[in-house]
Amino acid sequence: MKVFLRDIAITLVMAIVIFLGLQFTVQSFVIVEHCMEPAFHEGERVLVNKVVYHFIEPKRGDVIILHPPIAPTAVYVKRIIAIPGDSVEVKNGAVYVNGTKLDEPYVQNPAAYTLPEMKVPDNEYFVLGDNRNIANDSHKGWTLPRENIVGKAWFSFWPPDEWGLAGNYPLAEQLDSSSE
Repeated sequence: MKVFLRDIAITLVMAIVIFLGLQFTVQSFVIVEHCMEPAFHEGERVLVNKVVYHFIEPKRGDVIILHPPIAPTAVYVKRIIAIPGDSVEVKNGAVYVNGTKLDEPYVQNPAAYTLPEMKVPDNEYFVLGDNRNIANDSHKGWTLPRENIVGKAWFSFWPPDEWGLAGNYPLAEQLDSSSE
């Protein structure tokens, strides 16, 4: 009987440790807006890696879950376009980072607005929704403090036909190749 109880106790402790470990590292979110279409659709569920940015810095092109500074209790999903110290500008339907026009195949409808060139403040990020003309994002006059990033979108798991890795896109490669 002692062996049986010990096995049950060990199994319960392991289950609790695994459960708590997952709670601190991964979380699921439901997409509740249309601002990231076509990459993500309303009602889609995604897993978010909440620890990755404890080890590496957020990168241009990462799709992130965040608490916007304009509504700190809200949860948004956006794409990082520019990192601290970058200059960013939107004109003629295109986004320019550090003077380089970005190739953004994930955007169906280019921006119908302009944004004069601005520098992203230290420890803040410039984020945009992929559905540029309806997104409440950095083009509305706010940048994202580093501490408001919840994590990196990792995997879409619902509905089943949307199953797959999140559409993170390596924007940094475009900027690196343009400086050569």
